[in-house]
Amino acid sequence: MPGLTIGPDQGGVCPVWDEQGRQVGNLKRIGGRWKFKAIGQDAQGQVVPGGGPLTERHNMSFDRLDSTEIVTRLDGKDG
Repeated sequence: MPGLTIGPDQGGVCPVWDEQGRQVGNLKRIGGRWKFKAIGQDAQGQVVPGGGPLTERHNMSFDRLDSTEIVTRLDGKDG
């Protein structure tokens, strides 16, 4: 998913937006690691935890908050 942006750390939670500015998930600090939590919306606009365009990346974990590494892995371009 090109154009992902990671927002600032807000007490252990960082929003992740797509290139249209839609929030597609959050990075959450859990047990000393950062975990990606995908989110989407249903037809009525309600938030769907684990849903959205990055569903297959839900619960992907990272050792550090490195935006280049995280975006590369979420894009699926890590090998």
